[in-house]
Amino acid sequence: MPLLDIQNLHAGYGVIEVLKGISLHVDAGEIVAIIGANGAGKTTTLMSISACVRVTKGTIRFDGKDLTNHPAHEIVKLGLAQSPEGRKIFPRLTVRENLEMGAFTRSDKPAIAKDLDRMFAMFPILQQRQKQAGGTLSGGEQQMLAIARALMSRPKLLLLDEPSLGLAPLIVVKIFEVIRELNQQGMSVLLVEQNARMALKSAHRGYVMETGSLIRTDSANLLLNDPAIQAAYLGE
Repeated sequence: MPLLDIQNLHAGYGVIEVLKGISLHVDAGEIVAIIGANGAGKTTTLMSISACVRVTKGTIRFDGKDLTNHPAHEIVKLGLAQSPEGRKIFPRLTVRENLEMGAFTRSDKPAIAKDLDRMFAMFPILQQRQKQAGGTLSGGEQQMLAIARALMSRPKLLLLDEPSLGLAPLIVVKIFEVIRELNQQGMSVLLVEQNARMALKSAHRGYVMETGSLIRTDSANLLLNDPAIQAAYLGE
């Protein structure tokens, strides 16, 4: 049974249908990438899983449970967490307070303290900046904070939306190193990323999305080396 199983998903905003019957899955221990042009529906896919966009048809099953249109906070409790596009950290809260907000569904204070230490070990700059307001961080530091905040809920599946957006190349390399490290520790990841090459180099499998539909799925390596995919999405 896949960890995440989406079947015939339709979703959108008001009368505008963005997702037109997509089906995808993520197995435990996988990194799965969704690539495609801007406006293809990649972010809407993640927002539908997180219950930030209403599903009009189809099903979302996670860890054997039907999550379709569940309340967002219940989805977090069940083991799904998202690091959203644009980071969306709390700018007036300190770095530490942002991280504590990531654990809002938990009450196990000693374990939360250990997880804070783990985030600081993973992202040492956040420990140095822990008393600073989140809004004063650089873009790369905010992205690290957004990922760490999501990890504070102890998810089984991490949803990452454009983690490299607007970041310097060296920071992008660091972010993807962390993604691979988390996966090696057992974390499953569903990744939406405009940098298709970097995404496919890190993923096990990939989906190609076009105007609200998934038009191709294959191993990441095969997609990476496909001339049609290279021409359309990899700049070759």
